[in-house]
Amino acid sequence: MKKLLLVFAVFAMSLGAYAQIETPAPSPMAKFEQKVGLTDVTIEYSRPSVKGRTIFGDLEPFGGMWRTGANKNSIITFSDDVTIAGQAVKAGSYALFTKLNSATQWDVMFYSDTENWGTPEAWDESKVVATAKVDVMKMPMSIETLTIDINNITSTGGTIDIIWETSYVGIPFTVPTDKTVTAAIDKAMAGPSVNDYYAAADYYLSTGKDASKAKLWIDKAMSMIEKPGFWQVRKQSLIYAAAGDKKGAIELAKKSMAGAKEAGNQNYVKQNMDSLKEWGAL
Repeated sequence: MKKLLLVFAVFAMSLGAYAQIETPAPSPMAKFEQKVGLTDVTIEYSRPSVKGRTIFGDLEPFGGMWRTGANKNSIITFSDDVTIAGQAVKAGSYALFTKLNSATQWDVMFYSDTENWGTPEAWDESKVVATAKVDVMKMPMSIETLTIDINNITSTGGTIDIIWETSYVGIPFTVPTDKTVTAAIDKAMAGPSVNDYYAAADYYLSTGKDASKAKLWIDKAMSMIEKPGFWQVRKQSLIYAAAGDKKGAIELAKKSMAGAKEAGNQNYVKQNMDSLKEWGAL
């Protein structure tokens, strides 16, 4: 019995030793990142090789569904909403599946469920967010290892290229560069917002920076607010005091205190009374 246990122990140890040996994956993982306009596109997929086989029409029969890679689903991620083959697709991650209709025409589908190993056991058409019907171009040479790439890049779009053996397809997509840039231009041309002015003034006050600039910015912010809150007026009074305008600070503190009393906020009432005492107004 002891000898048997010893044999089992040695066997288990040998398995543990072999488990530490790392060997190359037949279909190694790849990760590809590309900026298109202002949108980040990331592709993660396993890359099988031809290895002397006939891929399309044999290993992957026509009429069947191909996982568009090997092992775990090939996944493409967009940082912004995009348009794929004329269809709107939300920002996010999608699995790529390809229906190999024939040697000359494929349907490449973007599937919202990325947690499959191969094709889903139960295909759910509602999870197909876009389908690109693409013509297959025959390559003048054979590409040994599956390649999924982004090409034909412009500031507004590009193509998702799938290349393997002697087959190539390109799926056109566009990104919202113009919409994003136009919105940024409109915001910049309109000038800083009330929040920008208020935040800048508050930062200068809290860090002891140029109080005169803080006073300029808080006044600008307050002029853009239809009815400033007592807490905002309180901030303005503190900035006035820091800028050396004690008279203005006292007037604002009294205004803030009146608003705080009306709102029943005793904390702000006390803060303003303490400041008024400090500034010699009480």
